[in-house]
Amino acid sequence: MEIRALTAIQLGEKIKQHELTAVDAVRYYLDRIAALEPVYHALITVEPEMALQHAAKVQQRIDAGVLTGPLAGIPLVLKDNLCVDGMRTTCGSKMLEHFTTAYTAGAVQNLEKAGAVILGKANMDEFAMGSTTETSYYGATKNPYDQERVAGGSSGGSCAAVALGECAFALGSDTGGSIRQPASHCGVVGMKPTYGTVSRYGLVAYASSLDQIGPVTDNVADCAVVLEAITSYDPKDSTSIKRDDTDFASALINDVRGMRIGIPRDYLADGIDNEIKEAILAAAELYRSLGACIEEFDLGLAEYAIPAYYVIASAEASSNLARFDGVKYGYRTGDYGGLHPMYKKTRSEGFGEEVKRRIMLGSFALSSGYYDAYYLKALQTRTMIKKAFDQAFEKYDLILGPTAPTTAPRLGESLMDPIKMYLRDIYTISANLAGLPAMSIPCGMSGDGLPIGLQLIGNCFEEKKMIRAAYTFEQTFGAAKPAPAMTETTMKEVNPA
Repeated sequence: MEIRALTAIQLGEKIKQHELTAVDAVRYYLDRIAALEPVYHALITVEPEMALQHAAKVQQRIDAGVLTGPLAGIPLVLKDNLCVDGMRTTCGSKMLEHFTTAYTAGAVQNLEKAGAVILGKANMDEFAMGSTTETSYYGATKNPYDQERVAGGSSGGSCAAVALGECAFALGSDTGGSIRQPASHCGVVGMKPTYGTVSRYGLVAYASSLDQIGPVTDNVADCAVVLEAITSYDPKDSTSIKRDDTDFASALINDVRGMRIGIPRDYLADGIDNEIKEAILAAAELYRSLGACIEEFDLGLAEYAIPAYYVIASAEASSNLARFDGVKYGYRTGDYGGLHPMYKKTRSEGFGEEVKRRIMLGSFALSSGYYDAYYLKALQTRTMIKKAFDQAFEKYDLILGPTAPTTAPRLGESLMDPIKMYLRDIYTISANLAGLPAMSIPCGMSGDGLPIGLQLIGNCFEEKKMIRAAYTFEQTFGAAKPAPAMTETTMKEVNPA
């Protein structure tokens, strides 16, 4: 049996029916990790012994009838900014290279209660700052469809690991598209829930008012089940929201008749590749043929989303990352002549170029004389963007558009031009600024064999509409073409050793 051919839900059924065990599943994925990681580098930390021990304990609880949920015994990986008690958490940075956390993130606790088994931590852009996973101190993750291209970011490791079949599903974090954009580039499903739906306790903060944890899966049904498992109110997170409508799997309905879907004209204007534009319009036509009402409209303010986002996110980052000073924990320089030189050398040596760039940008925006001109204006723009979406959702159930303006760029291209890298988030940033749920699903392949992602954006707390529309599209259109390394046969070709 090739476990990789099973969805997470199907794998869970096989385990409950005693056709295989949680230990068998963990061993299978560990073997794939050992074969594929030397090439793709989707993971930073792998914990084979810990995973196998945990799987054995989970299997005992499954056999005893204690664990009966769909994720019992299912192996996953976590983005390396999610804390797990006793496991290394690096955030892709030299600053935390040897840091081991003493507590577990709220979302991860929920998965452990469901019986999921953690295999390790996924690679990411340093402190989630980047769009390609190239700013990681531990090296870039390669795209599963083309080893000369990026996986996207900052959750590129999580998305690549799922696409490669190194795990059944993964968790990422999304600050400005960090789950959805790499999901698009890797041909998988990635979702950012409504802000506050998933606890941020135990997520190492980048920009606290924008960060949100979400699932990365092979298909929409798995995404709904994982989202249902990680959603809960958490008193340890002051932004956590109590919700009663968290039975997301109930939204897996193959029907969009009567659903009103809007397409912002700005999203299909200049800057988007023709192949992606054609794929999005074809997806819109598919929805129309299934009974949805499709209409183009003017969303407005799209051009202001990127500058507003990078001012706000950088300002919050400059504050959140002030704790990494060489005193409390993390990296400390070995050669210094006093307290202030120690601060300077530690942060200069411990942070990468992109992180230092954003800290300086944020500190400048918050400084005396510039606060009103930059930070306050960005907050006002954020409010206007939220109002624009509120007006749109008075008329539409969902907003449809591309996830990214291009397919995955080649390794090295984005780092040479940071502004160009920032512009790759143009379609995803607004959902974070407005706190809206959004997801990316595969909607086609480019001429050179790279995945194209379709983005659906919903109103606050209306993930079910989004899941229903995504599931209907997937059931009609089909899943993405498998990555070259997804099957056992081609895995041997990728790494003959």
